[in-house]
Amino acid sequence: MPRDVLLLEEFYDRKTEEVAVDLLGKIFVRRVDGRKLLGRIVEVEAYLWEHDEAAHAVAGKTNRTQILYGPSGHAYIFRLRAHHCLNVVAEPENSPGCVLIRALEPLNYHDYLKENRRKRPHFRIEDLCNGPGKLCQSFKINLDQYGIDLKSLESEMYIIEPYDKIDFDVLITKRIGITKHADWEQRYIIAENSYVSGNKRTNVGQILKRS
Repeated sequence: MPRDVLLLEEFYDRKTEEVAVDLLGKIFVRRVDGRKLLGRIVEVEAYLWEHDEAAHAVAGKTNRTQILYGPSGHAYIFRLRAHHCLNVVAEPENSPGCVLIRALEPLNYHDYLKENRRKRPHFRIEDLCNGPGKLCQSFKINLDQYGIDLKSLESEMYIIEPYDKIDFDVLITKRIGITKHADWEQRYIIAENSYVSGNKRTNVGQILKRS
């Protein structure tokens, strides 16, 4: 297998929307239980730190959100009801933007992921990680991983360039699953990818052509 090429600080130290779009197609790596789990990032949402009432940072710095104010490229994880959500800190320090990882295309250890989701062997692979809570359960991500540096190969989680790059267009839609600023078009998905969340009603928007 080719060597892992990390995304470094200069990648994350940009506007949240730019980081969100460029995370699509990258590979999320999770080391757990002696395995190296791989998932292609296929759906994300951008949450800004200014005037975004859906962003946690809009209420200011708290014990829960303090990681958002530090260096970029770290994991911000929070619990929403019974589920966990994985976010990537974007922008320079004290500019607390973040990108919610909404869906992954699992690339290996499918049976292991199904066990983590408590699903039967015939369960559809496309439905394993098509949602923030689903992917965290599949990849065994919880609050113990809060604050992990995603820019280090020594971490139990990190993000790398794809081993084999794929060509795709980006579909831009309104964010889903929220009530505040739900009309903001800051959800980005790999167009025509079968591993994303949502449905025919929510997965409608404008296409951003990739060069």
